[in-house]
This record gives sequence, C-alpha cells and structure tokens, in this order.
Amino acid sequence: MYRWKILAGVMGLLGMVPPVGAEQIKPAVPPSQVEFFEVKIRPLLATHCFRCHGAEKQKGGLRVDSATALRQGGDSGPAILPGKPKESLLLRAVNHEGPKMPPKSKLKAEEVAALSQWIKQGASWPATVPTRTVERDWEQARQNHWAFRPVVDPPLPAVRDKDWPRNSLDHFVLARIEQHGLHPVEPADRHSLIRRATYDLTGLPPTPEEIDAFLADESRDAFVKVVDRLLASPAYGERWGRHWLDLVRYADTAGDNSDYPVPQLYKYRDWVIRAFNRDKPYDQFLREQLAGDLMPASDAQDRRDKILSTGYLANAHRFGSYEDARYPWYLTIEDTIDNLGRTVLGLTINCSRCHDHKFDPITQEDYYALYGFFQSTRYPWAGTELDKVPKNLVPLASPEEQDRVRAERKKRLAHQDAEIKRLEGEQAIASKARDAQAKKRAEGLTKAVREAKKVRDRLAKEPLPVELAYAVAEGENKGRHKVGSARVQIKGDPERLGKEVPRRFPLLLGGQSLPHEVKGSGRLELARWLTDPANPLTARVMVNRVWQYHFGKGLVQTPNDFGKQGRPPTHPQLLDYLARRFIAGGWSVKAMHRLIMLSRSYQMSSRDDAANARLDVNNDFLWRFSRRRLDAESIRDTLLVVSGGLDRTPAGPHPFPAVPTWNFTQHNPFKAVYDSDRRSVYLMTQRIQRHPFLALFDGADTNANVAVRATSTTPLQALYLMNDPFVHTQARKFAARLRAERPKDAGRIDRAYRLAFGRLPSDAERSEALAFLDRVRARLQAAGVSPPQQNARIWESFARGLFLSNEFVYVN
Repeated sequence: MYRWKILAGVMGLLGMVPPVGAEQIKPAVPPSQVEFFEVKIRPLLATHCFRCHGAEKQKGGLRVDSATALRQGGDSGPAILPGKPKESLLLRAVNHEGPKMPPKSKLKAEEVAALSQWIKQGASWPATVPTRTVERDWEQARQNHWAFRPVVDPPLPAVRDKDWPRNSLDHFVLARIEQHGLHPVEPADRHSLIRRATYDLTGLPPTPEEIDAFLADESRDAFVKVVDRLLASPAYGERWGRHWLDLVRYADTAGDNSDYPVPQLYKYRDWVIRAFNRDKPYDQFLREQLAGDLMPASDAQDRRDKILSTGYLANAHRFGSYEDARYPWYLTIEDTIDNLGRTVLGLTINCSRCHDHKFDPITQEDYYALYGFFQSTRYPWAGTELDKVPKNLVPLASPEEQDRVRAERKKRLAHQDAEIKRLEGEQAIASKARDAQAKKRAEGLTKAVREAKKVRDRLAKEPLPVELAYAVAEGENKGRHKVGSARVQIKGDPERLGKEVPRRFPLLLGGQSLPHEVKGSGRLELARWLTDPANPLTARVMVNRVWQYHFGKGLVQTPNDFGKQGRPPTHPQLLDYLARRFIAGGWSVKAMHRLIMLSRSYQMSSRDDAANARLDVNNDFLWRFSRRRLDAESIRDTLLVVSGGLDRTPAGPHPFPAVPTWNFTQHNPFKAVYDSDRRSVYLMTQRIQRHPFLALFDGADTNANVAVRATSTTPLQALYLMNDPFVHTQARKFAARLRAERPKDAGRIDRAYRLAFGRLPSDAERSEALAFLDRVRARLQAAGVSPPQQNARIWESFARGLFLSNEFVYVN
C-alpha cells in the first residue's frame, strides 16, 4: 500500500518548488471557495500565466503561482489587493488596460469575471492547507468513506409506534424521528395532499374537478389512483424532464463568445421528456445519452432516438466562435467530465485536471483516463464558418435513406454539369461571331455559365437534405478527435503533455480497462461501467435526487458531492434501501415515485411543532413536510393555467433566424426572447443571457449543473407580479374567465379561489373580497370609467391580488 503523501505548500499541488516567503498553514478556506479556486482560478492561471510568471521564468519580476507572490507583485508593484479587484493590477492587465496579459489575446469575459470574484472574496489560495495525494490501497479507500462502500440491503429498523408506518420506507424515517426524541405531525389534509402531489409530479395545479373527484373518493386506494393518474400524464415528463435539464445545463445556444443558436437541440430536450413519460429505465437512460449512437436499434425510430439522446454530450459548453486549430477543446471536454461526474456519480472529478484530487481518492490519471473517451468523440459545432454551414451535425436518416438522397443529388449535379456544358458550347459559338448582337449574346452566356457554376458549387457544398441532430459521433483517425487514449496535461496545461493514460474507469470505482478489441471511443463500455449495479454511486445519487425533488432536500444534502467535502446522509440506511429497491425494480423512476409518495412520511402535514423545532430546527429528520415555494416554471405555468391560456401542445423548434443570415460575433452575440403560451420547459433558453422571467424567479443557470435551485424573495418579484405585461395579460384572461363561468360576484370569488388555491374561501375571505371589489368599483366610478370597463378592471385587479398572495406560489 502506498502512504498518503502530504504536500505542504502551494506549489506542492502544482509540482513546483514553493516560492520564498510562502504562507504558513492558515484556517481552512470554505469548501465553496476551494472548489471555485480549483475549478475556475488555478486552471486559468496555469493555462495563461505560469509559463511567463512561474517558477522557471518571472517576466517583470512577477510570479503568479502563489498568493504571497501575487501580493508581493513585481516591478510594477503588488499584482492583487485582496478584496479590491478594481484596484488590482492583475485585473487591469487581463482587461488590457495598460500592460496586456496575456499579451496575444484577451481573456474571455467569464474568465475575467471569475478572477474579479476571486479577488473580491479575498484571493484565498486553498493550497496553503496541507493536502495529500490519493490512497493507493483502493479497497481501504472504499471502506474509508460511506459513499464508496457497496450498497447494502438493510433490514427494517425497529420502531416503537408500530401503527405509524404505512410502507417499508416509513420504518427508516420513524426510527430516526424516535431516535432523536421527536414525534411526527399529523397527516396533511386532502386539499393540501392533492395540490402537493400534482405540483410534484406535473408542475401544475390540480383542477377543481380533480380535487372534487379525490375528495369524493372514499376508497382506501384513492391517493394511489391520483398518483397513477399523474404519472400517466404527459405533464409528468415535462416536469421531471425539466429537473434533468437543470442537471445537464441544457441550453438552446452553444455558450461560445457569440452564443450561436443550436436549432436542432430541442430534439434532445423532447427526447428527455419522452424518456421520463415512458419510464425508460434509468440505467438505459444514461447509457443512451453517453453512447446511443453505438447501440443497436430495433427500427428507424429507435435509431433516431438513440442518436438524439447523445445531445447530452453535444450540449457541452463551447468556448470560442470558430472551430479551428486554436479552439480549446480541452475546456469542452472538461465541461463534459465535470457534468458527468456531478450528475451521475456525485463527484467533483474535474478537480483532478491539474493534480490529484485534494479530498477524494481520484487521481489526475483517473481524469485523463476518462478524458480519452471524449477526446475520441466527434462533437458537433453550432457556430458557422465562412460558408455558414454548421459542422459535424449527425444525419437522422438511415444509411439507406442517405444513399437514396446522395443518388438524387448526384443526378442533380449531373444535370447541372450538362447544363453548364451546354451553355459553354453556346458561349463558344457566340464568341466567334463578329456582329454586335452575337457579341452581346456571348456576354449573356458568359454570365449564365458563371451563375450555373455557382449553383453547382452551392449544391455540391450543401449538407445532405436530411434531418440533422446536434449529436456526437465516433472520432476519426486524424485531427482533433482522433480515437485513442489521452496524455496527462501537466498542471492542466494542454501544451505540456506527460505520459499517456489508457482509457479506463476511475480506480476507486473498479478501474475497468477498455478491452483491446474496442476500436472506437469506448463510450459504450464507459456507459456500462457507470450503470453497473456494483457501482456504489449511480443508484444512490439518483434516488437521492428523486427524494430531494419530493421533500425539498435530499437525504444527502449535497446532491452533487458524495465525496468527503459533501455532507453525509441523514438517513444512510434509507438511502441504501432506496438504491437497492431502485436497481431491483428495473431502475424505474416511476416506481420510486410510488414508493415515496405512498408513504406516510410524504403525506404528513407541513404544520410546525415548537417542541420538535427546538430539537431539529431544519427538519433534517422529517418530522413534518417542508413547505416550499414553487419554482420559476411552475409559477409561470400556473399563471397560464388559471387564466385558461396555457397551450398544452409540445413546442417544437424555436423561431431562430435562418442560418445563412447569422452574423453573430463576440461583440454582437445572439440574444433573443421568444414569447410563448406553452409550458415553460419549452421556452428558448440561452447561455449568454437568461430568460427574464426564469432569471427573476431563480430558474436554473444554463452554464452549470444545477442540483439545487436557490430560492430568493426580492421586491422585483412582487413588482413583476404587479406590473409586467405578461402578468397583466394573464390577469385580464383570468378575469374574463371568471366573468364567463360565473354570473355573480360571490360565485366568481369562489371560482377564483378554487382555480388559484385549490379550495373555497372562508367566510371572512369572501367578505374581504366583496369589500375589495366595492372599493375598486368606487374608485373607478370616481375616475369616470364607464360601467362595462369597470367590471373588467375590477376583476383584473382582484386577479392580480390573488397572484401576489403567498398561497399562490407556495405548496404545503
């Protein structure tokens, strides 16, 4: 067994000698800042700065490979002033204000922003904390941390209140409640329960008719029928597909300097929605996204779907507007590995790009062993070259159909060649004549020949007229995507290459090597290793996510980090129990919903309890259901539902401008917002700018894996719900609906409450509402508004008042 190695200084992490005056060990940097530094700052400095300002060379007397060196600065003074980015010479230099660093090309805007944020936070350099390389006794490493141990099948724990559990899951929850001296609160009322379940599974409110049917059903399986109905709804895939799109940082643009649109990527979005609606087994769901193009297909539709599924890989972030020899493919591959690690394994694998992971037993060689799979993969390109044709898009037509289209094109080219030959013959004859009329005809034929050749050239260069997918394909025998294993990039620098690392799985997780007979990228083998039931992470990570989306937080409250910097599970036995049931149940996500939602634990009320709160203020042990605010998409969709204006049909492609018209650059990037009355999952989302509504109400950041959305409460949100034209339109439609469906004020108030809140108003609420209507009517009369207009505006005002209430945007 190799021992843990202790690397005491900053340069130890980089394989360098620490500079004179390196800092002594200081209090640990917060984990979030450690990750930010390791992911954003250290690779940036290593790539752009160390060559001229590192251990081997110090231009201008400046080193940038430690916090001390940066503070000491060079000939021009300190390079950074912690907490003061605007006054720091480093920021001025990378902005090319005065001295220019790097001298040949300016850093990207997001890189400059990261440096600015780092300096503003104090320019902490986490490597001042002693670090270690990873264990080489992999069995010991697996036993040293809960997440790396095999998934076990625990027995049901004993509980004192034997009547409380409704299913097996409840035994684990109640055991922890009792262990900590807590008691579960009472069950939720039926109104709250159907509203909770409907939003959880569809992201939409229940209709009054659905509520009435549930309240009237006195059978023991009444709630079972509700859950099954919701799981069978097309809205289920739209809701849970959106959760997955958060994780894979889905966007309809590439994220490069120009943020080129990707007109084909909506097909991957729709594939995800269909996969959830069909309850595609999760292991198959993952394998297809990594290697669908390499899997056998049962028919043409299945082949099409398997190609579209690899949009997951194709969706990786782009970092430049042109695909040429200078393009930093290593950053796109890093983004791929980072997302795969966090989304599927719950590990920050990309922290090993420059050095062995500081906290988890993942080596730099593990990183480049994975890198080889994606280096051997051909990614598509959204940005256009001079001929305005996107590169490397994948045909969805079968090979036979492509052959037919090629044959048709060959005929058209032959016809055009014959036409050119005919015109050239006539032009040759006309040019020999001496009269003015023949000369003029010869000039016309010369022009016609020129135009005919342009048509032929255009036809020859056009992509095959078949449907295309923004998907990946196998690499080639040459060029950037040549099939083969990768070499270590020393300190993360792609121009300083070390030894080659054969493609394999991380040693911690088994280290399976690519068989010699595999001639392609090896993505299918990688997908199989990821979904092997013996892998301790994949099932645990996914059931934790399902739990999180139902209860507001996971059993592991750091859902993207099951490593040593993450939080341990609050219910470790329950997590393993769910993971084992998940695998044994054929990796069915819908079966996991049923198991969770039919438990008594899920069906508790959200009422607070002072005695419990003193012992467990965060409700970590689930003695009640946690009240939650609706996410951005559900708020917007609910506005459309209650107004009667929601278009429930899938959206299809976005109305992007035609590709030949694109002239986007980093100074003139693509920006657009397309209005729609369809569900919010179908809204066009960009990387360079966020959709205004989704940004305001804490929608997902399309540049990063989003495992847990933040929930903010700001004055702008209230102002939006009062003043935005979209909200006013929905209020106007809601008012018209109420007036059309009920003839009298009291009936309209009741209908409004049922549509907006899923319940009838209390007597006090009804009296308040009638008084409000009277006050608004009096003000409008005093303002001289005509009676027909008064009635419409009164109810519009009432509608906006409901939209602004807490009950409209919270679920109990």
